[in-house]
Amino acid sequence: MKTINEKIPGPKELEKEIGEFLSKKFGDSVKIISPIVLPQEKPAEDKGQKVKKKGAISFDMIPEELVAYLDQYIIKQDMAKAILSTKICTHFNRIRRYQESPDDFDDMVGSIKNNVLMIGPTGVGKTYMIKLIAKKIGVPFVKGDATKFSETGYVGGDVEDLVRDLVREADGDIELAQNGIIYIDEIDKIASTQNFFGADVSRTGVQRALLKPMEDTDVEMKVPHDPVSMIQEIERFRKSGKREESTVNTKNILFIMSGAFSGLDKIIKKRIAAQTIGFGASINNRKDDVEVLKHVRSEDLIHFGFESEFIGRLPVKAVFEKLTEEDLYNILKNPNNPIILGKKLDFHAYGIKAKFEDRSLEKLAKAAFQENTGARGLVSAIEESLLVFENKLPSTAVKQFPITFSMIEKPEENLSLLLQSEENSYWQNEFDRISELEKESVTEYITMNRKNLGDKYNFSLTDPRINIVADCYCSSVADIGNILRKVKQYYDEVKKLELYFFNRQDINIVLEDDAIDYIIEQIVNGKLDFEQFTKKISIDFDHGLKLVKEKTGRTRFFITKEALVEPDIYIGKLLKNEYR
Repeated sequence: MKTINEKIPGPKELEKEIGEFLSKKFGDSVKIISPIVLPQEKPAEDKGQKVKKKGAISFDMIPEELVAYLDQYIIKQDMAKAILSTKICTHFNRIRRYQESPDDFDDMVGSIKNNVLMIGPTGVGKTYMIKLIAKKIGVPFVKGDATKFSETGYVGGDVEDLVRDLVREADGDIELAQNGIIYIDEIDKIASTQNFFGADVSRTGVQRALLKPMEDTDVEMKVPHDPVSMIQEIERFRKSGKREESTVNTKNILFIMSGAFSGLDKIIKKRIAAQTIGFGASINNRKDDVEVLKHVRSEDLIHFGFESEFIGRLPVKAVFEKLTEEDLYNILKNPNNPIILGKKLDFHAYGIKAKFEDRSLEKLAKAAFQENTGARGLVSAIEESLLVFENKLPSTAVKQFPITFSMIEKPEENLSLLLQSEENSYWQNEFDRISELEKESVTEYITMNRKNLGDKYNFSLTDPRINIVADCYCSSVADIGNILRKVKQYYDEVKKLELYFFNRQDINIVLEDDAIDYIIEQIVNGKLDFEQFTKKISIDFDHGLKLVKEKTGRTRFFITKEALVEPDIYIGKLLKNEYR
């Protein structure tokens, strides 16, 4: 008979013991075979509980909220942000409404989908904006290149492959994939050649192949004569124990196209000049080319080389502005900018902390602007300027790298100075100066976006907490969102200390805001970790508060920062008040 303290054997142990017993008794003629457990359908939940349908989207965002989110990452492009945010929010809110009450929409005949056409030069943030939106709203997202697709797939890929890729991005959830986003770049490259006599099959064929998926059609998940597709279907059956739905409906899939559309401005100018001579004359200046694109019409795009049916399925048009030198500087200055964060990570991989001076960012922005490739030129400018440092510094003892204006202007000369031991104090002072300026800039950014960030992360951003977040940002390499998630996690852990005391001592402690901020600050600055602080607070308060409870019967205590710093004085005051 098993005693209470003896461990009860698990299924595998029982199976092993029984197997050994049968082997001894019957030899190899009797064996235990573990049954194959096929996936079971989850039981229905109790009545009264809400069950989220498979593939259902949880979306209740409004346009201004999405614009505020994009403002944290993307410089300029206010009109494009407003158009995309409005139409995308409308699209997904309509889907949500339909999923909540489909009967209200059953009688509607037809539905116009807000597919979007984005027009703008290279490097202005078109792809980046769509990726941010897809990540924010939490739907599957795939990106394709229009130049790689053909009408039937005999040259590049079949346009329907994008729909199948969307299912893969949704981890096989077809219903979720049917509410996804398909983004096709360089769409201007499939416009038929202007002044081309006869059918331009290779380009117009792709346009026609896109017509049905852009509107409402069923796409077969199985690709004929594709062994990989067949293997995937077998794998899905093995996991689920049943045949999955084999078609994807594109009715709710949002299609977004983009391209530079070089030469489109000339077509628009010609049309406007023919209509209004005075206005046509006023827009002939080169600086007004972007303003010209804002007047684009469907007829201009048809003249550019698109089929009228194709353009008809792209009712929403968003024009992106060309970035100025100041815009490029503001991109680099943004604390969420992946270009600067990426370069910091490059040096961080070798244990080197890199900090950028504002004047160095201005110098880099100027060099990038001369590349005339928008934000893409920033990467080239930074790589070219810092390659010599990235090559040499990992082999040295340098662990702090202040990227000043002079470092960018004269890299070889300043590298030699940085490596001279007698100059270390100078570069240390420079690093500290740039670090202080970086903290001021990040503090200003968080303060300006206090409400949006606080609402997004459900975290009250008081001035002391903004200071903590800025410290955390400057001491690590991450964007503001990840830093806020990290600090919020610390906050949640600290609040658990209250429950910890209640469970141990039946004492209800309430940590005041300044006490919580003090603990988080200690953790962020690396002075101690959460586990160490839990032990410390237990040692400092367990006995004292228990004594006060015994003397006074009091079980609720408010702990301030002052109490954490000087726990003995705090306990002493509580006891003195009792004796008095």
